[in-house]
Amino acid sequence: MTRADDRYHRQSLLPEIGREGQAALGLSTVAVVGTGALGCASVDVLARAGVGRLILIDRDVVELTNLQRQGLYTEADARAGAPKAIAAKRRLEFVNSSIVIEAHAADVSAENVEELLDEADVIVDGTDNFETRYLLNDLAISEGIPLVIGGAVGTRGTITPIVPGRGPCLRCLHRDLPTQHETCDTAGVLGPIVQMIGVRQAAIAMRLIVEGADTLPIRLEEFDAWTGAARSMDLSGSRDTDCICCGQGRHDFLDGVGVGRTTKLCGRGAVQVVPAKQGKADLAIIAAALAKFGAVTTLDGLVRGELAGESADVGDAVELTVFEDGRAIVRGTEDAGRARSIYAKYIGG
Repeated sequence: MTRADDRYHRQSLLPEIGREGQAALGLSTVAVVGTGALGCASVDVLARAGVGRLILIDRDVVELTNLQRQGLYTEADARAGAPKAIAAKRRLEFVNSSIVIEAHAADVSAENVEELLDEADVIVDGTDNFETRYLLNDLAISEGIPLVIGGAVGTRGTITPIVPGRGPCLRCLHRDLPTQHETCDTAGVLGPIVQMIGVRQAAIAMRLIVEGADTLPIRLEEFDAWTGAARSMDLSGSRDTDCICCGQGRHDFLDGVGVGRTTKLCGRGAVQVVPAKQGKADLAIIAAALAKFGAVTTLDGLVRGELAGESADVGDAVELTVFEDGRAIVRGTEDAGRARSIYAKYIGG
């Protein structure tokens, strides 16, 4: 094959990449955790760029509302309720048949995260909740694997690279799990912003592979796709030498300490979700958010909402009941991963 015919010719012409950089991409493994909006954008670019092995992980299934911003999926995937990781792999195999693509329809947890990700050269975060993000941060620091964090809600999004040994880890910046007041499912999200953030995450992952971690600028990047506003904040001096994770070497989320838990409620077709960070929930805000998706009942100490857009595995409908302490019961499924996904979508972290 001549250079002109090489599918990566235009990319390897770049002095930033070249033939050696292209070869490095072909020998690399990138894991994308969460193949929703951000993950779809990232993994599409990485597959087309010739990353030799992609590991795709997602616990959720394709729904019609995903198609506005999740570019790898089709109406047929939504009708079938196809697992996102499997559907993404199927689509990407038509894009680039010369690379290895692994798909795991799995809920990433302390029990399986090392097995799933220990061979990755770079991890790209496409998750929808802080607890999983903190777990990935623990693994990144523990194993010395760069992690590219991204997030988008409304018209704005951010990217933060976590490079072990250089700059802060996530717990340097936010020691404890923050309370996530908004998700894209409750506050809305503009399709172009997730594309912008996802492809920027892919570009950072490629640079880490081609140049190594030593030259990457450690900074928070923020973009607004609607106004065009952008800003960048240098984080290179923000590492906390006494950080509980990268300073003291404690990996609470990886060790399963202080994390959320789920309990299947036998015979009830429901799962109880207890978040990692419990506290008094603002039930009025939760009721207003759930009212966008179906009928809401407010009682003393709880809010119950019918989620008309969710298909039930057990029973006739999916119902979410949230208590003042942040606990919730998801009725209509007995799958713990799906229950956590529903909690993250409608309640947040």
